[in-house]
Amino acid sequence: MHAGGPGRLPLVNLSWTDTWNDLLARASNVVGLDPGVLWPALAILIVVLIWAPARRWGRTLVTIVHEAGHAAVGLMVGRRFLGFVVSRDLSGHAVTAGKPDGPGRVLTTWAGYPAPAALGAAVVLLALHGWASAVLVMGLVILAVLLVMSRSIRTAGLVLLVGLLTGALWWWGGAWRAGVASGVGLALIVGAWDSLRDVAVSREPEQDHRTLARLTGTPAALWLVTWFLVDAAATGAVVLVVRDLL
Repeated sequence: MHAGGPGRLPLVNLSWTDTWNDLLARASNVVGLDPGVLWPALAILIVVLIWAPARRWGRTLVTIVHEAGHAAVGLMVGRRFLGFVVSRDLSGHAVTAGKPDGPGRVLTTWAGYPAPAALGAAVVLLALHGWASAVLVMGLVILAVLLVMSRSIRTAGLVLLVGLLTGALWWWGGAWRAGVASGVGLALIVGAWDSLRDVAVSREPEQDHRTLARLTGTPAALWLVTWFLVDAAATGAVVLVVRDLL
């Protein structure tokens, strides 16, 4: 059959093989270190720093990552992840099942607060080195798991929204993928510092550092110091890379 001609649209071959190859190409779109992607990332960072609604949305993402950090480490040490929620005040709660004490419980409880800074730094470094597409695909997989494990309508809606935005950036982002992904990574680092400040001044007895103090018999301030060191290391790693690009 003739595929073209006056007044007729050409036939398009949309085989599963072509579709799969296109997905692989998007997921493995690796280029060299590109200083040009830094400017949209810095623009996003500035917006998050000076515009309160953007900073609040950033904190929402930080809470999701915080709870995902608890869940991921809990699974790695043999605990079961039962679900999580994000509350209206942007606090969150992840539930894992396992021994009520011991190293596994300690590591799971500790993992929440450093997760946003660690993930944010990883996203920035990978995106700036051309791995933005792969990062977005991994993010979609993780968000799909978190959606299933959401235990409230609000939580599911927030995770779904983040997933849709991530999918849109992966599919249609083009040259903007790396810059936007890097900007989100920077926002996570800012949010990690905000969260650390808030927990340091909080008097709530169930905060993670006080839970860790009860589990280990060590001062609660010690755990704040460990989180500070992780945040500082993540920030320093990003600053060094950004400095080389400017």
